[in-house]
Amino acid sequence: MPCKAALDAIAEPRRREILHLVRDQELASGRIAAHFDVTRQAVSQHLRVLYQAGLVSERRDGTRRIYRARPEGLAELRAFLDEFWSERLAALRREVETEHRRRIENDGADRKQ
Repeated sequence: MPCKAALDAIAEPRRREILHLVRDQELASGRIAAHFDVTRQAVSQHLRVLYQAGLVSERRDGTRRIYRARPEGLAELRAFLDEFWSERLAALRREVETEHRRRIENDGADRKQ
């Protein structure tokens, strides 16, 4: 499920940071690794997870691997979250409206007494 893969990928803070780095520009894996105090191999593993989740694209330039964010890779996740929040906000609205009606009814009953 791409949505689960995207969620799993962005659950790790370094991967989110990598996405920020390549959001607006392409970067070689070595330049990405320079931003972190972990091994290049660890950054390569993070890039692999992001790539497999469809969140980054990869192209080769000679021996270098160049990465860029794929916003469309987050589209399914965003649709899920938008739907989730729409449903939750609708439920919250119903609850608030119900509570509002109860208060109006209680105020009316109090005034009659």
